[in-house]
Amino acid sequence: MLFRRRKSRLAGTRQAPIGSRDYRAFVGPPEKYDVVAATQFNLLTTLGLREHHTLLDIGCGSLRAGRLFIPFLRPGNYFGLEPNKWLVDEGIEKEVGWDLVKIKRPVFDHNSDFRLRMFGQKFDYLLAHSIFSHAAPGQIEECLSQAAGVMHPESVLVATYIHGERNHEGQAWTYPDCVEYTEERMLQFAREAGLVSNPYSWPHPNNQRWLLIKLAG
Repeated sequence: MLFRRRKSRLAGTRQAPIGSRDYRAFVGPPEKYDVVAATQFNLLTTLGLREHHTLLDIGCGSLRAGRLFIPFLRPGNYFGLEPNKWLVDEGIEKEVGWDLVKIKRPVFDHNSDFRLRMFGQKFDYLLAHSIFSHAAPGQIEECLSQAAGVMHPESVLVATYIHGERNHEGQAWTYPDCVEYTEERMLQFAREAGLVSNPYSWPHPNNQRWLLIKLAG
């Protein structure tokens, strides 16, 4: 009975709409904020991410996953790209804490052009979660081209997209709505950037599909 009452109270909790200026809702369903973060963290650690590795979180948002990766990685090993600086600031204020930032020294940049080379180093792991599910073809091409330039032979880029029967053909970022691509088109994007992409079976709370991407050869 106690469980039922608690469940009822949670079900009645009002959630901000996706895409609204709430640091949790802006990056997706707020009620899934925790499980989406855990899904990313569990996947990357399963793939071999350890505390000594460097991680580039492309579109790190309000540090939904960053709040797990930052304390896990050694100081200076977490890098986040997020055009909306206010999201990162609120993520630090409400999820990570400035004291932990001082200890772990994460590095952030706020450019909106996928300029990944500006960090000046190569990364062991790269994460592009729910980026290609909103990106135009030209943006995916630029992101993958930039990613290839900051990867070494053992690097792994983990990305998600929404599978569909037709390929999105827009010219600009789409948000909060999502866009779809076929698996064949996503593999083609990777090939054109000098990368090899393989589908990877891993659960996703929002039914996105996973790709593991490495340098060709």
